[in-house]
Amino acid sequence: MALLTSRKTQPSYDVIVVGSGAAGGQTAYTCAMEGAKVLMLEAGRNYDPVTETPMFQPHGQAPLRGRDTPDKPFGFYDATIDGGWEVPGEPYTSASSDPERKFWWWRARMLGGRTNHWGRISLRNGPYDFKPRARDGLGFDWPINYEDVAPYYDKVEMLIGVYGSNEGLENTPDSPPGCLQPPPRMRAGELFARERGRKLGLPIVPIHRAVLSTRQDADTLPQKIHPQNPRAQKILAESMRSRAACFWATPCGRGCSIKANYQSTTVHLPPALATGNLDILPNAMAREVKTDDSGKATAVVYIDKATGQESTVRGRVIVLAASSAESVRILLNSKSPRFPNGLANSSGLVGKYIMDTVGAGLGGQVPALENLPLHNEDGAGGNHVYVPWWLYQEQLAGKLGFARGYHIEFGTGRQMPTYGTATGMDWLTRGSYGRKFKEEARRYYGSFVGFAGRGEMIPNEDSFCEIDPTVKDKWGIPVLRFHWKWSEHETRQAAHMQKTFADLIAAMGGKLRVPPDKDGAKAIEPGGKIIHEVGGTIMGADARKSVTNQWCQTWDVKNLFVTDGGPFCSNADKNPTLTIMALAWRSGDYILDELRKGNL
Repeated sequence: MALLTSRKTQPSYDVIVVGSGAAGGQTAYTCAMEGAKVLMLEAGRNYDPVTETPMFQPHGQAPLRGRDTPDKPFGFYDATIDGGWEVPGEPYTSASSDPERKFWWWRARMLGGRTNHWGRISLRNGPYDFKPRARDGLGFDWPINYEDVAPYYDKVEMLIGVYGSNEGLENTPDSPPGCLQPPPRMRAGELFARERGRKLGLPIVPIHRAVLSTRQDADTLPQKIHPQNPRAQKILAESMRSRAACFWATPCGRGCSIKANYQSTTVHLPPALATGNLDILPNAMAREVKTDDSGKATAVVYIDKATGQESTVRGRVIVLAASSAESVRILLNSKSPRFPNGLANSSGLVGKYIMDTVGAGLGGQVPALENLPLHNEDGAGGNHVYVPWWLYQEQLAGKLGFARGYHIEFGTGRQMPTYGTATGMDWLTRGSYGRKFKEEARRYYGSFVGFAGRGEMIPNEDSFCEIDPTVKDKWGIPVLRFHWKWSEHETRQAAHMQKTFADLIAAMGGKLRVPPDKDGAKAIEPGGKIIHEVGGTIMGADARKSVTNQWCQTWDVKNLFVTDGGPFCSNADKNPTLTIMALAWRSGDYILDELRKGNL
């Protein structure tokens, strides 16, 4: 990749994008492919999955057999090379010492950000998800509808490659023909769960994930994605031809050297760079956005992490896509006489209403899956199926005791062992060794199941972040302090998850490793643990009650945009990344149009 140093940047750019993940990658791609000159600032180092992904090494070849460590929370081979919930030299603080009030902030300091690590679950928000307050009177409605975003969901799915199926389910939008790739076959445990789950009314269907199950159609998709731009079509076609279909061999969280899964580093950035319109500056820690006397954004000040020197780059449009909380940090640190409380903060809502996904899980063992014939079920490195939320009508009628729903993700099968072949077997065997240990490992391997709920959080006034008054990072930049609180809607939802999982394991004839937790406050994962934080620069139709408008444009500074998860004013149970990319593309189109008109 063509990378720059501070001395090689241009005097000015059309667009400066801070961040290189799903939002930054998509924003830069949209603008560069249409001719805008773009500079991307990335706080981490350069990273190339093609050369750095460990595709075939089993965990037994890794230090500590691949176990997780403080600097590699998801194991030795995880693609996050620099980052996690703790980043050396980059602290954040909590306003409370109560573990239930703490927020876990995940950061990925590397080119491509979290797109190198994520689960690649790519679900569209449905019509209900954009108007939740109109449905139950809680939280906020978006100033846009599903129909406003649907064309961008189409384009993102075609660009990145998403497998899945159309099932015609409530508030679970289908994709038009040509958008989705065929889903992979269900694994044995998934098929068994589907059969037994029908008795519980659970719709177990193929999930949507950003993994190529077949080669992309490079002859037709580029024309659909860029219908009026022959040069972009040619560049994109070449990029698509460089990607191979998944051959079901390596966990996606490691990255992908054959480019079968979506990563910003292999899908968005290469074609954008091929246009000659994108410059990328790694190791550039953005500190603040500068404005002129009229209040217009003019530049980004950053620290060169390699030298420790401060530099400034200038642009006509500034786009923050650094992750929702990091973008909040930049805005709040961008103080001036005109903006004494931080940039774009006339509403006082920058940093407010942050959200994560509700998470809880339960596992067990299913005797019917013991001693299956030897077969490879690695599959697409993650989920093949899931359960969309199925109780919309019961919830609308007030029968559940909580206002928003969840979906269920699966873990089953004879897949690559995570940390050793017999992990978790001792609760069944009470311990063994020698020949008996080997026999029991063969018997039980592949018979374990795990279910994880991923649910919607309703924004609340007790969940927000602000600048810590005293703590700074190693570069002297003030850090964030988090406030966090789950409401009873989320804890009751987590308790419902536990009961559902236990019922499903029982329906499969399985045994529970631990009983379900009836106390949702104990079952629920800490805030931030699911790594789906959104909000902090919420969008709305009223500048007094929001930070950004429907185009992710800040109300106070018309040439300043936030295209990461920050503008989310609700956090549906659907994983947010696909919606982040769709909104970033929509925002990018608006930026280009406004630049052509001379409005920015």
